[in-house]
Amino acid sequence: MPHPSSEQVSPDEFKAAFRNHPAGVAVITADAGDGPVALTATSVFSVSVEPPLLVFSISELSSSTPTIRKADTVVVHLLGAGQLDIAKLGATSGIDRFADTSIWGRLPTGEPYFPAAHAWIRGRVVNKMEAGGSTVVAVQALETKAPPAGDPSADAAEAEPLVYHNRTWHRLGEHSKIQ
Repeated sequence: MPHPSSEQVSPDEFKAAFRNHPAGVAVITADAGDGPVALTATSVFSVSVEPPLLVFSISELSSSTPTIRKADTVVVHLLGAGQLDIAKLGATSGIDRFADTSIWGRLPTGEPYFPAAHAWIRGRVVNKMEAGGSTVVAVQALETKAPPAGDPSADAAEAEPLVYHNRTWHRLGEHSKIQ
């Protein structure tokens, strides 16, 4: 039986439902002229290959949101388990995420990025949509760095993609393959 329109799921019920839904981990960086920002996100997904588009959402509670909302371009880093330190850095509030200059740099186009990321996509923000307490950002890919298809480093056994599930970091690999 459908819920009457006046009923709605509580925030805790909604979070509990998604807690058992694993998601890939990404770090998004940008600089709109006031210095670099970074945040960790599990909401990144591709929506089109022609043109190449991806989307992610950012919470209004994040200190990085104002800069990302102002930025024309962003870098979306798709992380493997070997980059857990970068994921934790982007997820930690109240710190200077760019204090350690040995782990980040700037692309020739100026965006801050983490070279150790398994893959990254530089893109132009093409649309933003307010959605509750978040903003959904659509990005058209302009440049990527990723292992080519068929390269052993692109296989989960070597890349060990980083996944977040039930408030815990996990890695995908040979052990998680289902035939």
